[in-house]
Amino acid sequence: MAMCALIAILVLSLNGRVLGDQSEENLNYTFPEGFMFGAATSAYQIEGAWNVDGKGPSVWDTVSHNFPGYIIDNSTGDEAALSYYLYKEDTKALKDMGMNHYRFSIAWTRIMPTGLPNNINKEGIDHYNKVINNLLENGITPMITLFHWDTPQYLQDLGGWANEFIVKAFVEYARVVFKNFGDRVKWWLTINEPENHSFAYETGIFPTYNPNMSAPGVGTYMAAKNMILAHAHAFRLYEKEFRASQNGKVSLALARSWFEPLDLNSAKDKEAADRMNIIGLGWFAEPIFGNGDFPEVMKKRVKDSSTKQGFPWSRLPEFSPEERQLVKGTYDYFALNHYTTFLVTPAQQKPQPSFLSDQGVQELIPWWLPASNTSKWLFVSPQGFRRLLRLIKQQYGDVQICITENGFADSGELEDEMKMTYIGTYMTEMYKAMYIDGVNVIGYTVWSVIDNMEWRAGYTSKFGLYHVNFTDPARPRIPKASSYMMKEITSTRKIPQKYADLAATFSLDIRPKKNDLS
Repeated sequence: MAMCALIAILVLSLNGRVLGDQSEENLNYTFPEGFMFGAATSAYQIEGAWNVDGKGPSVWDTVSHNFPGYIIDNSTGDEAALSYYLYKEDTKALKDMGMNHYRFSIAWTRIMPTGLPNNINKEGIDHYNKVINNLLENGITPMITLFHWDTPQYLQDLGGWANEFIVKAFVEYARVVFKNFGDRVKWWLTINEPENHSFAYETGIFPTYNPNMSAPGVGTYMAAKNMILAHAHAFRLYEKEFRASQNGKVSLALARSWFEPLDLNSAKDKEAADRMNIIGLGWFAEPIFGNGDFPEVMKKRVKDSSTKQGFPWSRLPEFSPEERQLVKGTYDYFALNHYTTFLVTPAQQKPQPSFLSDQGVQELIPWWLPASNTSKWLFVSPQGFRRLLRLIKQQYGDVQICITENGFADSGELEDEMKMTYIGTYMTEMYKAMYIDGVNVIGYTVWSVIDNMEWRAGYTSKFGLYHVNFTDPARPRIPKASSYMMKEITSTRKIPQKYADLAATFSLDIRPKKNDLS
């Protein structure tokens, strides 16, 4: 937004330094007292106990049991890391690393087996009370996500997030969770990565009832609007009924990659990258952190595309004036999940509805940057992280930002040098965003505490700071080299200099030709 671009450099002093007052030459890469260090997980990926103590089925239970091949290694989350039983081991890992917060999610179907409020499962509430109390006893602040992709199957059978009925169900679920845990939990996230979960209806990358069914460019937008409304209603509920007594903070976790022009000398490629960054960020951020509505450029492009395809209306649903007022300002902080950077170039709109076609871009990979050997979409691109943080400040001003996911996948090796390089260089660029660009970052959360069930990648891709042997019934947690690195950072509050030196080597501004690469 134009007015946000006029906001002055921050004057918030942290630990004797001022955000935005430094040059790169005099940075010491030391974080202020009070800066939050943490790590994250989600319920389906670590808990196991999929049908224990009254829990109902989610879409991931259904798809992993009934659609062979949907998960790469044909695995399930039925047992996962057994954190339902071993949550104290996870707490110990966090404490050993010196983390002061833990982001985890509640399984909706442990609290409401069908997702509906007529059946509340006391055993599920008892379980999460134990998890929360154990964290607090060990000096770790809980940060809870209400929904991390495990839609109750009963609600999915009714259309899931494409059916506005789910908004009512989600708000009642939020009410039960706030009521039972809000006396001790002060950091909340309503929905994790609504952008990515909307793509359940675009590509089937996340399951609906049947992963072979999708509604690209239609169901995608319907689900997105309903998730925004669900978040907003839950936020207003907290404001009205719980904030005065509980004094917590509520947001939702937005996922953004960064987009760079394929050809740095092409005005069209630059325009495509700028458009994709503004739409990609603004799709969910603009309604909540901005003016209560989708970005104008997005509305125009989807409307024009819909007209060309023969639709008498835009496939992007509109917010009513009342909905815009409901949605606008429903945040206490900006929660950001970020992993990587892609290249874009313009592309012709297709005759079939699709999100990417609506944006008129083709995504490509930054071939010269090192990539994960198990998650081929994940490249080491710390400069993109800093540029995204700058864009958030430019668009939405001096909002407090907590990084709620950032991490790197490999094969699970204990000497995970590339993961250490990734974390160290990304933290370096985040630090530069804070002290050179004046971005108000208050915390950093690594994905993930332990190796887990990595959605469609099953157990083939390992993000954990701790290794989990999934063939061992005891599921032991074994610290990786990256866990010791994080312990050093949390104890000294300082990024090791070698990672600060390495950050510049992963440049987005120097593009070697493919045939120049060894």
